[in-house]
Amino acid sequence: MDNDVKRLQELIESSNNIVFFGGAGVSTESGIKDFRSKDGLYNLQSKYGRPYEEMLSHTYFMNHTETFYQFYKEFMISTTAKPNKAHLYLAELEKRKNLTVITQNIDGLHQMAGSKNVIELHGSVHRNYCMNCYRKYDLSIVLDSKGIPTCPHCGGVIKPDVVLYEEALDDNAINGAVAAISRADLLIVAGTSLRVYPASGLIRFFKGRHLVVINKEPLYLGNAVELELTSPVGEVFGQLK
Repeated sequence: MDNDVKRLQELIESSNNIVFFGGAGVSTESGIKDFRSKDGLYNLQSKYGRPYEEMLSHTYFMNHTETFYQFYKEFMISTTAKPNKAHLYLAELEKRKNLTVITQNIDGLHQMAGSKNVIELHGSVHRNYCMNCYRKYDLSIVLDSKGIPTCPHCGGVIKPDVVLYEEALDDNAINGAVAAISRADLLIVAGTSLRVYPASGLIRFFKGRHLVVINKEPLYLGNAVELELTSPVGEVFGQLK
């Protein structure tokens, strides 16, 4: 365990209220591709004629629903991904610390690892609903469909309960995240570029003592950062006790 990881361990043990704010980089070690890195989804050559980032918009979903689902099933859903060392450590830490996980990810891996106190800012692939009658469905209705998934009760189009570009974040998720960050004495920001607004703006509500960044690329958050580790998130958490 190097000195930076030892210091992180000390900060965790000495803190009472901890918030882990994670992005796509938290799940890359589980085999899920991130978005903005050199090899991320948005830098791949699109096979659908439109940039992948554009295909994650509300407009694209409404106007090209069938193609959206082809892309969504191929790139946004992983049925083989398992929690990595970061997810598993946080689930164990929650048993002995007041910990809130705030995630921008939609993969559900924190819950799969056993975390209970999770705020999903951008929704989850595991929740889906009918746009007509609002009945709720799990992921199987999407995976089992051919073409556009439709509601067995009314025939309406099923939409994933994920926040697409042009859509607002859920008020309850935002308010919960603000409350948790505001009362935290340790905030760990991990695996995120902090380029997606309004999620990235939540960091400004932190008034606590210790701000830690774990990211492969520097985030340049200024002097407020007490500790910055430029290693994969799971690799760091795999060294903690």
